[in-house]
Amino acid sequence: MPIRDVARTSVKTAHREQSAGNLATIMKEEAVGSVVIEDDDRPVGIVTDRDLTLQVLEPRRDPTEVTAEDVMTETPTTVDTEAGILEATAKMYEHAVRRMPVVDDDGTVAGIVTLDDVLVLLTDELDNLVGVIEAESPPY
Repeated sequence: MPIRDVARTSVKTAHREQSAGNLATIMKEEAVGSVVIEDDDRPVGIVTDRDLTLQVLEPRRDPTEVTAEDVMTETPTTVDTEAGILEATAKMYEHAVRRMPVVDDDGTVAGIVTLDDVLVLLTDELDNLVGVIEAESPPY
């Protein structure tokens, strides 16, 4: 199954100059934990709720003066829309990330996949397998 079948296409994006306060507002209003920072529709960074907490709130910086560029993880790990689920999870593990922008062949943002998305898919698949096992098992 290609990652495009699991990825959320309603990925929230912003530009480098966006304030940390505005990023926090986007995350709250859209109920997401990250915003992909893009330049010419290509991901150049990612800001997570944890980034805002550790780099803005805890050091007590002014969220109206801190920009996305100040706190983003540059050059985020991405995955191609046609990559398989196992390839994507291996990449998440290898790079120790919970969220990955999904990109088209030309490198533009097509969506985002999170560890939660993958776990929900795997849980559903395991439930299906349990159903098969229960249907095929003799009564005890």
